[in-house]
Amino acid sequence: MSRDVKMNQKVTFKSSCKAYIKEVKENWKEKLATLFIDIICDIAGGILIAVGLYNFASAMGFPMVGFNGLALIVFQLYRIPMGMFVIAMNIPAILICYRRIGKRFLARSFKTMIITSVIIDYIAPMFPVYTGDTLLAAVCCAAISAIGYAIIYMRDSSTGGTDFLMMAIRSIFPHVSFGNIMFGLDAGVVLLGTMILYKNADSFIYGIIIATLMSIIVDKLMYRTNSGKVTLIVTEKGQLLCDAISEETGRGSTILNGYGSYTGQGKEVIMCACDNKQMYGIRKLAKRIDPNCFFIIMESNDVIGEGFKLN
Repeated sequence: MSRDVKMNQKVTFKSSCKAYIKEVKENWKEKLATLFIDIICDIAGGILIAVGLYNFASAMGFPMVGFNGLALIVFQLYRIPMGMFVIAMNIPAILICYRRIGKRFLARSFKTMIITSVIIDYIAPMFPVYTGDTLLAAVCCAAISAIGYAIIYMRDSSTGGTDFLMMAIRSIFPHVSFGNIMFGLDAGVVLLGTMILYKNADSFIYGIIIATLMSIIVDKLMYRTNSGKVTLIVTEKGQLLCDAISEETGRGSTILNGYGSYTGQGKEVIMCACDNKQMYGIRKLAKRIDPNCFFIIMESNDVIGEGFKLN
């Protein structure tokens, strides 16, 4: 092998090594930045969850949902720290469910669970306890807790507990929806707390109100900020209608080729995503341009792309 060829191979090898080392350094920086943001979100979400649980629910006598609800029962009966009990409850849940939830999600959730539990036991008692109106306390408890959970969920993590159990139950009973499993677990914990601690219907009602509000608020925070409408318009004047929609609302559309199963005739199907206010104008346009069109309006929880959220 000539000397020039050897020199070229040596330079190529060095360049490859430098490129690899640079890539590793960049990945580590990115991973550390992601971890830092995750921890900040865990702390922020954990504080909100802890305040809702300790400073509102525990102080006002509300039964809560999930493992936090079970921890609240034990805390009221035996004064065992809630965060410590949540960690203890999650250990068997992790052992049962770890094969079904994935290592990455499990690791992130375990980190979040530890941070949240420490905050519940050591940070929340530093804040003042609410002792005002009961209904206002229930609403604040639900809103504060829901914001905390949404912050954590949007970082692809969880506080463990019933999130793990839902996946395990679903694997055993695949025909049962996640919504039904969640409602069953939450209602069961609220009922248990009411029967053991409070023994009155008002507490159960407040517990159900809190659980319902939390579910709605989490859904709104995670999806509805980019929600809107999607319409499907079956028409024979596809391009004309698309041009009118673009001129009137500034929204683009997609024309799909359709086929009527009954008539056997070809049709054009326009698909258009827009916000709630624009849908009324699109509906009027469609009926004006093609009175015989078939118009479908659907809710969209999240729209990603140009004109909406980009990622």
